[in-house]
Amino acid sequence: MKISLAATHQKFAIRAYEKGQLIINEQAYRNNLIIMPEQLIPDWRPQSVGDLTVADFDELLALKPGMIILGTGERQIFPSAALYAEVTNAGIGVEIMNTPAACRTYNILMSEGRSIAAALMML
Repeated sequence: MKISLAATHQKFAIRAYEKGQLIINEQAYRNNLIIMPEQLIPDWRPQSVGDLTVADFDELLALKPGMIILGTGERQIFPSAALYAEVTNAGIGVEIMNTPAACRTYNILMSEGRSIAAALMML
């Protein structure tokens, strides 16, 4: 699905998503990734929600976003309670949703100038 943004002064915006790829700015990405308005971390390690570990969030937590959106692919799948607690205990809010909803939410919050990061798993 194509996402339209009128204009943005931010660096990284999600332009479209479809099965197997995300279009960020004008470049296609085919692996799980982390996106922030000013930073992109391609090739994020976990391949599924069940594969997530606390270590997968270390780099992201070090960046200290105000909120993390976890996009879990086609369906919303919650990670283990222990993993969720570890991230929220760091003082960072976490929202978990399917990847299409995560892409749309990231763009809205990014356009509002919020401190946001999205950890996205491919559809």
